[in-house]
Amino acid sequence: MPFTPEGNPLPRVIFIVGPTGSGKSAAALGLAWRLRGEILSADSRLLYRGFDIGTDKPTPAVRTEIPHHLIDVTDPDHPWSLAEYQSAALEGIRQIHSRNRQPLVVGGTGQYVRALLEGWEIPPAVPTPDFRTTLEERAAREGSAVLYSELTQADPVAAARIDPRNQRRVVRALEVILSTGKPFSALRRRGAVGFQPLVIGLHLPRPELYARVDARIDSMLAMGWVEEVRGLLARGYSPDLPAFSALGYGQIVQHLRGELSLEECVIAIRRATRRLIRHQANWFRPGDPDIHWIESGPDSASKAEALIRKAMSQ
Repeated sequence: MPFTPEGNPLPRVIFIVGPTGSGKSAAALGLAWRLRGEILSADSRLLYRGFDIGTDKPTPAVRTEIPHHLIDVTDPDHPWSLAEYQSAALEGIRQIHSRNRQPLVVGGTGQYVRALLEGWEIPPAVPTPDFRTTLEERAAREGSAVLYSELTQADPVAAARIDPRNQRRVVRALEVILSTGKPFSALRRRGAVGFQPLVIGLHLPRPELYARVDARIDSMLAMGWVEEVRGLLARGYSPDLPAFSALGYGQIVQHLRGELSLEECVIAIRRATRRLIRHQANWFRPGDPDIHWIESGPDSASKAEALIRKAMSQ
């Protein structure tokens, strides 16, 4: 068991990871009841107020029963950096431990999870609007694939972890490389984490996972997802904001502009969801020895609790 320099056991932090639709939230709720836990989100889109239906955000009733953290903490036009998230998450973990409760970090945003697990020493945001503007203009003129190709040549490690379609992150990586002269990946040095992690991954066979997320998309649309996006636009939020890169929101914006029929919109969201699931596998690999994988199902919380109790007894 790892110890602090003072000889005390490092506090335990439980991580629940896996692809979108794998049942992380339900498993975490079950564990929170069993372990006197509090849930800390590791989902980049749950940060934003007003992005509720399409992000499958926990309801106010659920958040009243079990404390949740890092949800609805900023407005869509005030995006958080990775460094801001990491700082807030570590403080949240510290506060949960101070209440003698069990922190449960839950989410599928690989960067967030790895930044906490590996103690990334993240550089501050580089204020280079000229670089960013030039890169964005090039992407509009030449296509984002050209920039991704340049990133692959400049920093293949970073490129392997960035979805080529995520223009914002490609631009950010190139911006840091051009500003500092160093690889984007090299700037994320590992450091001490100050806690003892236990990572539990939820697995589902791909066909079953795809069927589940398809049904969830239909349910979200029936709940008023399109109207939610219409309302966000009516409040003056630009669809170019990073928050609108949340799964499905961009496609619904296209539908509201008349660029996609609703049927085409649904097909596009399903395709994007499948891409995300494949991309998440780069962060949470089935062969990762540090992740304890369990089959997702109604008994996920019980299976996870058994793993946790065993680990805590060692």
